[in-house]
Amino acid sequence: MDQDSHCTAEKELSEAVRRITTFSTTSPSDEEQKQPKAEMSCQMRKENPEKDDVQDSNASISPNSSMTTKELQEYWRNEKSQCRQVKLLFEIPSTRIVEQHLSKYVMYKIIILQTGSFDSDKSVIERRYSDFEKLHRNLLEEFSEEMEDVTFPRKALTGNFTEEIINERKLAFKDYLRLLYSMKYIRRSKKFIDFLTRPELQEAYGCLRGGQYTRALDILLEVIGLQERLTRGNPVSIVPTLCAIVVCHKDLENTASAFEYGERALSRLCVHTSHRYYMPLLETMITLAYELGKDFLSFQEKLEEWKAKKDPIRVFTLKELAVREYVK
Repeated sequence: MDQDSHCTAEKELSEAVRRITTFSTTSPSDEEQKQPKAEMSCQMRKENPEKDDVQDSNASISPNSSMTTKELQEYWRNEKSQCRQVKLLFEIPSTRIVEQHLSKYVMYKIIILQTGSFDSDKSVIERRYSDFEKLHRNLLEEFSEEMEDVTFPRKALTGNFTEEIINERKLAFKDYLRLLYSMKYIRRSKKFIDFLTRPELQEAYGCLRGGQYTRALDILLEVIGLQERLTRGNPVSIVPTLCAIVVCHKDLENTASAFEYGERALSRLCVHTSHRYYMPLLETMITLAYELGKDFLSFQEKLEEWKAKKDPIRVFTLKELAVREYVK
């Protein structure tokens, strides 16, 4: 990208962030009050996006838990953070037209910003019309009543690439995302979260499988922040991404960083020891702690304790688990 293009992109981003920060700070809960029909139907129905994950996130600490004081403090710190509602705002500052062999489409740049966080916590992704269309179909299947009054911008027979149509769609998609996010059951749904994160995760895991650890790590570090903000009520769901970051750092010989992200992942599993990542993560943490000259015996004790409670089974390594994620 040349200097003029770079400056233009920076101006677009700055302008978008300015508009977001000055945008009405109506919280999702405020907007939910304006949608009694959607919320009533949400309350009447039983939400079950990921049954096992929800049960995991609501699990309490076992009386026989062997967590250390430090682990307990970290656990409750995470639990308390889940209680603070994160409010996200969406902006679509720009678009670009992509022309390939037999296709032509518009990519919409979406900026997702946590309110009150200024620039530091923003996420930037790109989606095309067909991605929004697929999201809408998926949500209609699961949330037909809640989506009853949600309008979706129709495709024009001609003129889809005119500046007027593109600008209209930018505004329409921005309002569409804000409306979806204002509905609690939809913003917590796997389908909505996948729309915002899955393409990037698929690319990252593809790079990981191909041994492109630096590229994979760059993408994973970009997406993990957004994942955390979208899944505050279910912190265990981001463990695979944290472990993939551990694998990348480890293979790039960034041992200290690998250990740091390993601790973050382990803190989310301290009451979920049956999770498929728990034992492989412990084994990796033992290796990392030994290399860093840290206490590895505590991890070793947990591993032996886990093995004593479980039947001997074939367990994948952390890397073997990671490369199996997001296989199309």
